[in-house]
Amino acid sequence: MPELYPTFLLCVYGFFSSLRPYEPFLTAFLMGPDKNLTETQVVNEIYPIWTYSYLVLLFPIFLATDYLCYKPVLILQAASFLITYSMLIKAQGVLAMQLLEFFFGLATATEVAYYSYIYSVVEPAQYQRVTGYCRSVTLLGSAAGCLAGQLLVSVARVSLLSLVVITLVSAVVAFVAPWFLPVTSKSLFFHKSAVVEEGTAHQTSRSAMKGADDSENKVPLNIEDVITEVALKLQLQSLKVPVASEVNQNQRGGDGSGPTEVLRILWDDFLQCYSCRPLLAWSVWWALSTCGYFQVINYTQALWENIRPSQDFAIYNGYVEALATLLGALAAFGVGYVPVSWAVWGELALWVFSMLMAASVYVMDIVKNIWVCYGAYVLFRATYMLLITIATYQIAASLSMQRYALVFGVNTFVALLLQSLLTLAVVDNATLGLDVYVQFFIYGSYFAVIAVVFLVAGLYKLGARRRSKPKGPADSGGETESDSLDRDSPLLGNIDGISKT
Repeated sequence: MPELYPTFLLCVYGFFSSLRPYEPFLTAFLMGPDKNLTETQVVNEIYPIWTYSYLVLLFPIFLATDYLCYKPVLILQAASFLITYSMLIKAQGVLAMQLLEFFFGLATATEVAYYSYIYSVVEPAQYQRVTGYCRSVTLLGSAAGCLAGQLLVSVARVSLLSLVVITLVSAVVAFVAPWFLPVTSKSLFFHKSAVVEEGTAHQTSRSAMKGADDSENKVPLNIEDVITEVALKLQLQSLKVPVASEVNQNQRGGDGSGPTEVLRILWDDFLQCYSCRPLLAWSVWWALSTCGYFQVINYTQALWENIRPSQDFAIYNGYVEALATLLGALAAFGVGYVPVSWAVWGELALWVFSMLMAASVYVMDIVKNIWVCYGAYVLFRATYMLLITIATYQIAASLSMQRYALVFGVNTFVALLLQSLLTLAVVDNATLGLDVYVQFFIYGSYFAVIAVVFLVAGLYKLGARRRSKPKGPADSGGETESDSLDRDSPLLGNIDGISKT
């Protein structure tokens, strides 16, 4: 099995790079005796740098990953983790911590190399299997790191600095793995091989496996996308979704494409993708909600620190993060078996669940009880994972590989752009620099606005369907003209059929 060796190395890298026992206690560590930073410095001056750097680096790293054929970018990510954790141990002061956040933003942006390398070295028939291996082990590493950190703090009374040291050791182990990965010359845009004649049997095989191929080449958000993608694989497999054929692949160049040609291809695909209304609606929710989600998870520890200071009380952040991750995985897996026509009820479902997320954030902000806050946080993350899985499936089920990468990359970029603007407006000391309680009230209101937007959209859509429904006996489906157009779209294929179980 030629794919066994690179898959094993990627699993080793994914597990140890995700094993971060310090992560649930980062805010407590920075505000504790080791770094002695104030809440204002941590929340309003240091944390925003990650958002800005992630936004600035995302698109260049996306193109560099394709141009350099993955492996060098994987090594860059591993080195970025080493620099981040080394600085977290040794460096002192606000400026040093801001530089640390930049390197962590670089490591986050380069995750695209990890999630796409494997598809350049294995056959399409193995995509689904190796995806399950690599992404499941990454999820396991994240959950294990949170749980181990909490046990070490609560049971073994290990210092928070020791947790950072353990994370650095784990990153050193992860750093070794990418160097032994096979070199690949395949890429999505820059180093495309000339299109060759393909037999009928190969064409059939490619069509059968295309659903798995399409759903892997994305720019991931963070560890939660691991859960999303595994759930997506199960849904595509269980529903046996028919996937639309690739669009004009033979027109995408010969042995290679220059930067201008690559940008032209991306722009043409962008216009085609976002002219489809169902895809646009789900992408709007994706970008808006992911922006708010990032803000909540980035600053939750600061809120917890205000409610229950780690210097005075025992904290249980690790248990909460591990539980939220596992419940999010369960919600993501379970959504594939819910018999709902998302094409009809999607907007109203987004309204209901967005209101639930808004209520969770309001509870975290208003109720000054750490256990209630923990519970609301778990509910918030599980709800987001449920919805992001649905959005992933609705967007990705019928997109070609190139368009999948583009759509999810654009959605992520827009989410980061909105997050940067939100951070600059309410968090950064250069502007308002609001305290964490006011911030969370704004985040709750933000999700409430999202809910109202999709309530209006859902009611409008139902009203349009009812008004356009023929009144004669010939009416068998009650579809509107827009539904028919969406269903026949060459971009998405039969989206209604995909959505119904």
